[in-house]
Amino acid sequence: MKKPVLLVIDMLRDFFDHSEPGRKERLVEAINELVAIMRSVAQPVIWVRQEFEPDLRDAFPEMRSKGIRITIKGTQGCEILQELSLAPSDLVIVKKRYSAFYGTALDETLARIQADTIIVAGINTHACVRTTAIDAYQRDWPVVLAADCIDSYDQEHHEISVKYMSKKIAALMTNAEIRSALGSLSQNETVRARLR
Repeated sequence: MKKPVLLVIDMLRDFFDHSEPGRKERLVEAINELVAIMRSVAQPVIWVRQEFEPDLRDAFPEMRSKGIRITIKGTQGCEILQELSLAPSDLVIVKKRYSAFYGTALDETLARIQADTIIVAGINTHACVRTTAIDAYQRDWPVVLAADCIDSYDQEHHEISVKYMSKKIAALMTNAEIRSALGSLSQNETVRARLR
């Protein structure tokens, strides 16, 4: 893992309005820690967020048929949580379906930044995280699931999804393990800084 990219998926206000106490805070803290780790080795962070038109014309069929209005364009609900360490230089990709690859410019973005590994964080593990990880795997990307930085409102399916993905398509790594794996990059960055 020499040029990883971090994808942070759907950390949006609408998805935390009714979450259990402490869930949002714990996840925000872990993701901010991982973002800091990535920035310490000058590696990119891409924030992925879901957004639909107010008339739901681009929403999921279930949303259209049932009139479900979540992460609607122009509302605070589709905004990334303000507690997260989003920097002006970070890329933000808007998606319309579970996968961060579907109908977006993510493939082109990854090619442009020449990443060699995708680290996935965010919610929900059984839906958008899992589908994005599977799509990355199907594109032959090495995938890392950031164990401290993924969660779901459905704990049972969170656990099943982690078990499935970690045995087949992704390495499951804690923030500490990711920091350790990126340690040589940090040393190289220190050397480059001294040479400037």
